[in-house]
Amino acid sequence: MLERIPEKIPKIGVFAVAHSAYWSQFEGLRENMDKFHNDLVSLIGENKVEIVDLGMVDESDKGFAAAEKFNAENVDLIFCNMITYATSSVFAPVLRNCSAPMVLVALQPRSAMDYTRANTFMQLENDNICSVPEFCGVALRMNKTIHDVIIGKLYNDEKAKKEIAEWCTIAKALRAMKGTRIGLMGHVLEAMYDMHTDPTAFFSAFGIHVPLLEVDDLLCEYKKVTDEEIEREKKVILEEFDTPDPKSDPLTMKLTDEDLYKSARASVALEHFRVKHNRDGLAYFYNGAEGSEHRMIASSLILGNSMLIARGIPMCGEYDIKTCLAMYIMDSIGIGGSFAEIHPFDFDSDCILVGHDGPHHIQLAEGKPVVRSLKKYHGKEGSGASVEFKLKEGDFTMLGINQNPDGTFRFIIGEGVSNDGPIPPTGNTNTRASFLPDTPTFIKKWCMSGPTHHFALGTGKYAGTLEKLGKILGVTTVVVK
Repeated sequence: MLERIPEKIPKIGVFAVAHSAYWSQFEGLRENMDKFHNDLVSLIGENKVEIVDLGMVDESDKGFAAAEKFNAENVDLIFCNMITYATSSVFAPVLRNCSAPMVLVALQPRSAMDYTRANTFMQLENDNICSVPEFCGVALRMNKTIHDVIIGKLYNDEKAKKEIAEWCTIAKALRAMKGTRIGLMGHVLEAMYDMHTDPTAFFSAFGIHVPLLEVDDLLCEYKKVTDEEIEREKKVILEEFDTPDPKSDPLTMKLTDEDLYKSARASVALEHFRVKHNRDGLAYFYNGAEGSEHRMIASSLILGNSMLIARGIPMCGEYDIKTCLAMYIMDSIGIGGSFAEIHPFDFDSDCILVGHDGPHHIQLAEGKPVVRSLKKYHGKEGSGASVEFKLKEGDFTMLGINQNPDGTFRFIIGEGVSNDGPIPPTGNTNTRASFLPDTPTFIKKWCMSGPTHHFALGTGKYAGTLEKLGKILGVTTVVVK
């Protein structure tokens, strides 16, 4: 019943490079090259992307024209199709003048030449790798980066298809961050020094604007919500969540009618608030005086936040905009992104509980997520409904974002496994996580890498993809192993 926010479709620039002198020397070669190029474009098009195909670039002046066109189209990634040998002058203008990252694609039409019939024409048809060293060497001299070289076969090569798909995924994250607005509301939870973030530094690093919002802005929307809207939202909540009786934790209760009402009303207000202020995410924290409307609404956001996260709008408690961005990145590449921190070890099972209180990405839940009423939010003021679930079993990826001593940002990335087994029924998410070579060793390395105490948790193994993204963004990137 939760409709996803329409995703931003990335734009992929594609052009083929060649040496124009070949066309007059070898009749039919250009036509074959155009076919091979069209087949690569079709291969890229199997991913959910918009393609800006400029065809053959075989002279340096065409390279300058291609750069202008790619910039005008605001492409997120450029594939340079190494279709045969080409002089580096045809690609250098694109590399120099475009800000979009470039990947060289060298996919041979044949897996090997037919040596019984081999000739120069056939060699040129399969000379995809020939100028790759030249291009990489010229890029080095220009102090520009070639982010990858995809080497393989044009046809029936699953590894090459997977590499192309990964770069299309990275382009999705790059597109998602363009024009993004992640708001801050309230203030930092006192004494959490790792949560402090300068909005200007954030914009400088990621191009993301940070609207500074007030709890009063949300209260204005809360007061406009109609009874009809509340009833519709209550039905959605009861459809999406289980509401079991409490178990061993005396702080928990079965979801009360009062908490359901306040959560439904707050959820509707959050949606109006999102639209009015054009937000793609929000990090917030606010106490408010006891009995005040401000405390009431700040205590009622968890369910609405969780539903927004599932729709593609990350919502973070504790004013953590860095983890909000990590969640946004994970969601943009299709792996979720739930708010997390490390909890007690289970040394007997070589695992550790990973989770958090507050909102979570309910689409990542193993089974139907649970909502409980809590008599108090531990460590914070207020009480109300809270979400509990375990991450889907299988591989997962962690992305933490922190800052270096000079204020620049760093990605801290890791991979683990979500395991079957019990979690505490505390109204908070928890996952039985294990790591290689063993869980205590990994957790020690993770802590020593300098993270914040929060991170985003997504399904699947995506450390390599996030590492490439971090390098494109120019942030320090650490993969913990």
